[in-house]
Amino acid sequence: MREIVLDTETTGFEPNEGDRIVEIGAVELLNHVPTGRTYHQYINPKRSMPKEAFEVHGLGDDFLRDKPFFADIAQAFVDFVGTDKMIIHNAAFDMKFLNAELGWVNRPLLPMDQALDTLAIARRRFPGSPASLDALCRRFGIDNSSRTLHGALLDSEILAEVYLELIGGRQPDFGLNTAPKEEKKFVTSTTDNRPKSRSTPLVSLLSEEEATAHSAFVDKLGDDVLWKKLT
Repeated sequence: MREIVLDTETTGFEPNEGDRIVEIGAVELLNHVPTGRTYHQYINPKRSMPKEAFEVHGLGDDFLRDKPFFADIAQAFVDFVGTDKMIIHNAAFDMKFLNAELGWVNRPLLPMDQALDTLAIARRRFPGSPASLDALCRRFGIDNSSRTLHGALLDSEILAEVYLELIGGRQPDFGLNTAPKEEKKFVTSTTDNRPKSRSTPLVSLLSEEEATAHSAFVDKLGDDVLWKKLT
């Protein structure tokens, strides 16, 4: 099963108001394991960067000026994603921007059911608790110390770790194997392992006085005493 953990950075909150994508980062998972294959692209938004957005991700006009337009990278992006499930934190936001960009270059839109929203999963699992990516990193003990600014590829890598914890850890299928276990077989030994009698009895460490006193004590117990039957 192939999944794509994805994140975007933008110039703002509303594509309908002229905001654009400036970065896409994605990490490929195969059967819930990162393959090491990633997609990362900076994009020229054809507009200036608002101060508020720059403070979030640090991508300014000078840096983005020579980057390709979305139309130039659209094919490579859809080829990487394909039809596989996309794991996105607050999926409605990123899907809104991705489909706006795809629509502007006359390409088919991504179906909303192709996205799996980790924000919704976190809110179901931990109702009333903070569900931001940073909060989930703290909950699961995931190191995000390198996340001083938002970055699409770094956030995708962190989200991949968070996602695996949300679905039950790095081995989500552990313990679900219902195949019957192999029956243990016990082999009966034909060897007689009972202790053997010594060929030469051990020398008694009792003194004569101690042996006499013991015999006198046993005689007082009567003829039915177990000691007399054993000896």
